[in-house]
Amino acid sequence: MLSAEKNTVAGVAGSTLIALGAFGAGATLRHDPVLSGTVLDAGRYGHGRTIATAVVYLGLALLLVAWVRLGQSTRDGRDGAREVARAVWAWSAPLLLAPPLLSTDLYHYLAQGLVASEGHDPYTTVPAELSGPIVDNAGGQWQAVPSPYGPLFILLMKGVVAATGSPLPAALLARLVLVTGLALLCRALPALCRHLGARPERALWIGAANPLVLLHLMSGAHNDLLMIGLLAAGTALVLDRAPVRGFALVALAAAVKATAAVALPFLVWVWAAHLARHGKPRWRGFTRATAAGLSTVVVVFGLCTVLAGVDLGWIRTMGGNAVLDPLLSVPTALGRLTGLFVDIGLTGFRLAGWIALGGIVAWLWWRARAGGAVAVRCAAAALLATALLTPVSLPWYLTWPLALGAAIPWRPSLVAVAAAFSAWLVLSSYLDGKTPLPPWGFGVMAVVSASIGLLVRGNAVKGYAARKFATVSVNSAGESSHGKCPPPACVTMRAAGNSPASSASAHGGPDRSSSPASTSTGTATEGSAARVVAGE
Repeated sequence: MLSAEKNTVAGVAGSTLIALGAFGAGATLRHDPVLSGTVLDAGRYGHGRTIATAVVYLGLALLLVAWVRLGQSTRDGRDGAREVARAVWAWSAPLLLAPPLLSTDLYHYLAQGLVASEGHDPYTTVPAELSGPIVDNAGGQWQAVPSPYGPLFILLMKGVVAATGSPLPAALLARLVLVTGLALLCRALPALCRHLGARPERALWIGAANPLVLLHLMSGAHNDLLMIGLLAAGTALVLDRAPVRGFALVALAAAVKATAAVALPFLVWVWAAHLARHGKPRWRGFTRATAAGLSTVVVVFGLCTVLAGVDLGWIRTMGGNAVLDPLLSVPTALGRLTGLFVDIGLTGFRLAGWIALGGIVAWLWWRARAGGAVAVRCAAAALLATALLTPVSLPWYLTWPLALGAAIPWRPSLVAVAAAFSAWLVLSSYLDGKTPLPPWGFGVMAVVSASIGLLVRGNAVKGYAARKFATVSVNSAGESSHGKCPPPACVTMRAAGNSPASSASAHGGPDRSSSPASTSTGTATEGSAARVVAGE
């Protein structure tokens, strides 16, 4: 069996076990016509729940191993972008039909859709003011919180609830709506790689096959999946010189969740750079790109708002999750740490976080004025800063920068850190979205996550060292022309089909294979060297 097939089968086995265990250990419906009154209901209580939890963790272990092995095979050139995309969909399929894991947000989305479908304003009316099984399934403190999401997402959830009317069909349909984000992401990442320089298979491995995406966004059914898919697709279109369509897609992403709007000012630089290359003065290109981009966003966002029948109330409700104080948020973590010694509250730290975020984003925006790949890299950094410096940061927020950053070449050490942190964000999360791990459980998961990072680091270093430099040195042009090469200078050149340059060329990007730095004809002048540089 080929390596791709082995990895895919192992991952499918893992995701299938996760899906089966989710019927007992996941965020199941309170009013569940499938589980209630059947033998499956036993998996939600007592020993049945313990067994279901063990099954989920066994599945997670298999999925993580398959993911690491898939990364190794993409590093070695054995699997390409097509094989990775197939693995993504094969691993995702079982999770689509299972109860959500790691979060109950899907039920809150449906409750907000119910509010809108019954003619109320979801930005002023909370689900707790209504009744019925959809509201009961939402449960918890979020019943008393108005929707913080954009008009497109309200429109989608309103349509889902109106079309189904009951919790289970609504949950299944909502997941199908959200999974379009994964399809957009898988399509957009290779396109982004043409401009940003990473190998498409590596971008898909870290950006789409990542357990952080599959478990938190797919299984957890977060609307961030739809947002990052639209964001990545829109950014790719802007880079491909289709700026109006690109800005329209990013506007749709912001109409799902406002975070996507962080990327818009950076994409203005990309558009302006394209106009400047057509002979227009730089300042005029920037002005034109700003006006056209802003007009596109206003039209698209306004249309979504009108169709959803809402106003701009999402602006005042965006801070609804401020009641949380997760340690992933840097200012919140600093405030809680300081609070162990001095009780000064979190307000000052969170305000400082906002100020720091504003300064960092402004600095990155100014650095992005060259446009092109530079601007997109700065946009990814701005999204990372947004995820870490806002008052509330949740595990799946780290997928925001990943949507663009996955298409950038990474050093082995960064790949290892990302892999370990992704594993940690999955393994340390609450399976049912409510019940925390015991203290010793966090320690065990930290050790497992670090081990994954070390394993990925070792694999990545081997590949990076093998590809970093392929140098051909000869003593004289005469010896080279006769095919002679002194033993100390002999090296094995990396096959052109596996090089980032040829990969980019195959996808329509710049072809550097004919340059002196990548030629493998064996001819060279005295003392010259040919180098092939390959990033992750």
